[in-house]
Amino acid sequence: MTHVVLESCIRCKYTDCVDVCPVDCFREGPNFLTIDPDECIDCAVCIPECPVAAIVPEEDVPGDQQHMTPLNADLAKIWPSITKRKPALPDADEWKDRTGKLPELKR
Repeated sequence: MTHVVLESCIRCKYTDCVDVCPVDCFREGPNFLTIDPDECIDCAVCIPECPVAAIVPEEDVPGDQQHMTPLNADLAKIWPSITKRKPALPDADEWKDRTGKLPELKR
């Protein structure tokens, strides 16, 4: 079992979750964070830290977000680890409530 970052993180990239992760399982892309499923220990401390509710247990990924599970795993293999909180993207507040953000993902 692991946790999955959903589309709601795209173009926001709040990093509050990174500070509380005991195993440094987050990976950072240009405008999105992902969770490495091989590192995540399913502790769930990151879930309440996310201001856009973008982190869920794998078993609770909504039907319209199922594509995010393999995407997290794939991107975690190529993106670098992030272990310290950074400022959110400059326009994060403008994007935080939008849906259908997958086309905005930068690899």
